[in-house]
Amino acid sequence: MVTPSRKDRLRPLELVGFSFLLALFTGVVVLVSTRDFVLAGIFLGIVFIASLVVLAMLTLTMKPNRSELTDLDEQDRSGH
Repeated sequence: MVTPSRKDRLRPLELVGFSFLLALFTGVVVLVSTRDFVLAGIFLGIVFIASLVVLAMLTLTMKPNRSELTDLDEQDRSGH
């Protein structure tokens, strides 16, 4: 059984962190420009969810490399 590398395990956390940074930046910009905490929170939530969905879709469009294809093939053979 092949265990994923540390880089592979931390990849989802990187995407969530990047989405949070984008949302935090947007929330701060809205807060500074409007001085309304509720509006800043709404924008922060919207941008967090939207950026998370966009990053997930972009990740799904990446073509797997040869080692990933080999790993998927091995998992298919051993799983059935």
